[in-house]
Amino acid sequence: MNGDRGRRRLVGDLKRTFRDVNNQIALLTHHVATQVELRDIDLDCLDYLAQNGPTTPSALARQAGVHPATMTGVIDRLEKGGWIQRQRDAQDRRAVLISARPDAIGAVFRHYDGMNAQMDAALAEYSPDELKIIAGFLARTAAAARRAVAEFVGAD
Repeated sequence: MNGDRGRRRLVGDLKRTFRDVNNQIALLTHHVATQVELRDIDLDCLDYLAQNGPTTPSALARQAGVHPATMTGVIDRLEKGGWIQRQRDAQDRRAVLISARPDAIGAVFRHYDGMNAQMDAALAEYSPDELKIIAGFLARTAAAARRAVAEFVGAD
């Protein structure tokens, strides 16, 4: 019984720590967005494009969890600011792909250099096998979050 209680306590501690990590990253993102004069959602969308490459406005809206009409405003602001570009599909001129401008996103993500250095220092303490465990945990946590979002959105 004590083992179960100890495990529950550890799991609870991990969840609380993960919430703290989430809050600190959200705060950092907010400060970066303010520094580069973007809204938080705009920066989130720019980050998604930087990580995943070109996509359609509707796919970006689904990823960001916003209504397509809201995404139109996000895309308009990002394009006006020079952060992204719209490209017409050569095969289907009605289709539009949105992509991050590599020259622009470098300026944004340099604001994360301090966090990246802090992460490098923290991760330097772990062996390759431990890093694999951490990476697996984070991948499963991200998948769990995607499922929770899908369930939440499906409840609307």
